[in-house]
Amino acid sequence: MSHITPIDYETASDAVRAEHDREVELRGRMTNMKRTLLHSPVAHRIYAEWFTLREELRPALDDRAVWLLCQAIATECCSIIPVGFFRRALINAGLTPETIVPSEDEALLIDFGKAIVRDSNAVPEELWERLKARYDEPTLVNLVAFAGIMIATAIYTNAVKVDIDPELGPYLEGFELPAK
Repeated sequence: MSHITPIDYETASDAVRAEHDREVELRGRMTNMKRTLLHSPVAHRIYAEWFTLREELRPALDDRAVWLLCQAIATECCSIIPVGFFRRALINAGLTPETIVPSEDEALLIDFGKAIVRDSNAVPEELWERLKARYDEPTLVNLVAFAGIMIATAIYTNAVKVDIDPELGPYLEGFELPAK
């Protein structure tokens, strides 16, 4: 059970309702994580910058690459809600997460996602060299910032114990996080 209750729209402040309505208008839905974050519209907006950075990365990374990066980060963080979110994205795109063979670029992003979670002070130089050979510096800045927000999302959902959104349940059936 979540340590922070989702906001109650009917009793929420005008500022919270406005942020809620803006989110629904922009993204079409309201997740349990967002409902808890909305106790602070500022915190919600900061976490929502994930979407802004995603758009900045769009010229360099297609959806599948982003989903695999985020899936790697979520799995390494043992964070079931983002795992479910990205499993849903992959499955709805006609993919089977367990059998995906990543491209060379996707494998690079997966390796980076895992490495930055394991120890951000020790991302291997060889990995950085591969990233620098593939992406320009503005893209690298956006990539690291994007990964950071994804990690923050995983930490938030884990620490708060946000309730799993019911629509993610079918995408998590039979899935278990790796033992740590």
